[in-house]
Amino acid sequence: MVLKNIKDIKNMAPEKPVMNIVFVGHVDHGKSTTVGRLMYDSGILPENEMKKLKEEAIKQGKAGFEFAYVMDNIKEERERGVTIDLAYKKLITPKRQITIIDAPGHKDFVKNMITGASQADAAFLTIAAKEGVQPQTKEHLWLLRTMGVAQIAVNINKMDTVDYSQEAYDKVKKDVSDLLKVVGINPEKTVFLAISGLMGDNVYKKSDKMAWYKGPSVWEQLDAFDEPKKPTDLPMRMAIQDVYDITGIGTVPVGKIETGIMKLGQKVKVIPGRTGSGVDGEIKTIEMHHEQLTEAPAGDNVGVNIRGVGKKDIARGDVVCDAANPATMAAEFTGQVAVINHPTVIAVGYTPVFHVHTAQVPCQLTEIIHKIDPKSGQPMEGKVDFLKNGDVAMCKFKPMGNLVIEKSGVNPHMARFAIRDAGATVAAGVCTDLVEK
Repeated sequence: MVLKNIKDIKNMAPEKPVMNIVFVGHVDHGKSTTVGRLMYDSGILPENEMKKLKEEAIKQGKAGFEFAYVMDNIKEERERGVTIDLAYKKLITPKRQITIIDAPGHKDFVKNMITGASQADAAFLTIAAKEGVQPQTKEHLWLLRTMGVAQIAVNINKMDTVDYSQEAYDKVKKDVSDLLKVVGINPEKTVFLAISGLMGDNVYKKSDKMAWYKGPSVWEQLDAFDEPKKPTDLPMRMAIQDVYDITGIGTVPVGKIETGIMKLGQKVKVIPGRTGSGVDGEIKTIEMHHEQLTEAPAGDNVGVNIRGVGKKDIARGDVVCDAANPATMAAEFTGQVAVINHPTVIAVGYTPVFHVHTAQVPCQLTEIIHKIDPKSGQPMEGKVDFLKNGDVAMCKFKPMGNLVIEKSGVNPHMARFAIRDAGATVAAGVCTDLVEK
């Protein structure tokens, strides 16, 4: 179905379930181009807009980048041809309203990718057919896994660069399958797609160049993912991604409702907030895609105005909670951690930055309790002095600031974290226990 204008989207909006889908993958493997092609071929992007992007791409000596420009709307990104920030676009498929998140693949921008993955119900991992699996592919898979994105489809992209060869496709499929097993994802249950984002093969339209390929197009796969179960039975939590000042409305924090249901008039507490001990307020307005709502369930990305909460009270990384049942702040916490990528070893005293929902807080490793056998998941005996790549362990951490985190047994959606240091994701994990601050 082709939509002529934004009004159509509004008229249809309420009936279809919303799903957030993130596109991840190595830099230059064609994520943005694939998403841009999807927007264009499905009719969301008007012809005249595409023409403008095409002219701009040629002007910058980047012919063929016009589809990527659909998502890469920051000037610097266009000049470098690299996705820096997260870009969001809306697609209406026969079954769903899809919010597409195009996450950066470039090493410097993994921080944004973590935010993207933490908001997604499903993911497309994009891998170029010629280059195949890259060092970062493993990192992206671990992140998706730790962030709880259980549904992953693999786009083997740029099939045009390997003459649409089934052999090339099979090789990449085998390499990715081996990697999926390592991360604990069943390759038998994973959908692999043979596509060319640039040429449009199997993106929106089925390709006539790969008679051997019997799988879905990207467009079909958007509706083939399982319906995510919304954690609406848990207390309301909304992690703040940005705070805007909007004329006529005031302060508008924007973010994803992680769990529960936000309602107009609901009494809330913003934690840690400016005071560090929480700021009280009441939900005055809820808006999603420029539409006023009376309530918004888990999974929705919304903008809200909170009575009693001003611009100085709230920042990225804060969490809006149901006042009757607020989230916890940790004085210290225990977590199960998988070390993905550290140049040497990790020992007690190590203080990297933890990314939890949208917050970034340095935390110090105070104790390595025990290692875990990654194959069986059972504790291993013996004292542990340090951790290295590939190790999984139970550890204790002390936040060096105000950190909102919950135990996985209480709220798994607020328990996951990624650990970053010197521009790389070092480890990822989940909080299993904590001492409240």
